[in-house]
Amino acid sequence: MKSSEIKIAVGLNENNLPTEIKWSAEDGKVENKDAAAFLLSIWDPLEKNTMKVDLWTKDMTVEEMKQFFHQSLLSMADTFEKATGENLICEDLRDYCIHFAEKMEILPK
Repeated sequence: MKSSEIKIAVGLNENNLPTEIKWSAEDGKVENKDAAAFLLSIWDPLEKNTMKVDLWTKDMTVEEMKQFFHQSLLSMADTFEKATGENLICEDLRDYCIHFAEKMEILPK
């Protein structure tokens, strides 16, 4: 059986706040690439529960976080539609993403 690794390394300051994030994915040919944030959700099939880790560096701006969440929500709609075929609810989620972008004032001008 083939396996693949995705690695995330988090540099911390003296207060254990993330100062840098680097990630690597051998199958994606990504090595030690800088990141400012990540959202990791893992489904535990035994507990029927989501385990998660959300980290961002102290230098990530609020504007970047708004864009990161907007893009993450859109990506989740795409993934959910691909996994379930539930296109109507995914269109609703995309509509919400437009509302989110308007409220966060991040739509292109």
